[in-house]
Amino acid sequence: MRSSLRALLFQIFFWSWSILLNLIWLPALLMPRRAVVLGMEIWAGVSFWGLKHIVGLDYEVRGRENVPQGPAIYAAKHLSMWETIAQHVLLKDPAIVMKRELLKVPVYGWYAQKNEMIVIDRFGHASALREMIKAAKDRLLAGRPVVIFPEGTRKLPGEAADYKPGVAALYVALDVPCIPIALNSGLYWPRKGTWPKAGRIVVEFLPAIPPGMKRQNFMTELECQLEGATKRLLVEGGFKPLAV
Repeated sequence: MRSSLRALLFQIFFWSWSILLNLIWLPALLMPRRAVVLGMEIWAGVSFWGLKHIVGLDYEVRGRENVPQGPAIYAAKHLSMWETIAQHVLLKDPAIVMKRELLKVPVYGWYAQKNEMIVIDRFGHASALREMIKAAKDRLLAGRPVVIFPEGTRKLPGEAADYKPGVAALYVALDVPCIPIALNSGLYWPRKGTWPKAGRIVVEFLPAIPPGMKRQNFMTELECQLEGATKRLLVEGGFKPLAV
């Protein structure tokens, strides 16, 4: 079957499945939060089943030994829609930092709010950072991993890094390890241009950055680790960076 037809069939499957589950699961909004968490886990698992069996897109996880037992921040590279789904498979009950505008998405916004994701107003400046930190502390105390995309939006493979201050604010305030997550998902389900295609996404948990570093030193270390590992995984997947 041609890859374009597989991609089309997956899009039909994915959006039909997502809409159906969102509607069926509406009563969970009146139940304890755990019911919504279960719904998100089911949605992610079935979506990954569709990627594997319709498109032929599977994934591999490396560095599981770097995932700590205790509280931590997970700073993930963001190249694709894939990792927004993957967090519900890779981590248990993640509290994901997300922009406030997503709460306006019909139905999805209700689930995100019920699930107590960490919402940030990108135009709120210092007050927005304080609210984000307070929410993140609450989620850590509840035993949930905190996940942030340091650049705030999806990037194209090889695009210049643009790290925002939110990840450093969390690192300094929470005083817990930060685990960078590198991946090459943008090769197979890019931000723009094409639908998902067959292959194997590699996601890698990198060694933890211990708490206590100065803000600028932390940002330098995070960017160095995350960009270096992401470039390595992209090249491993066949990406050829443009010569400088």
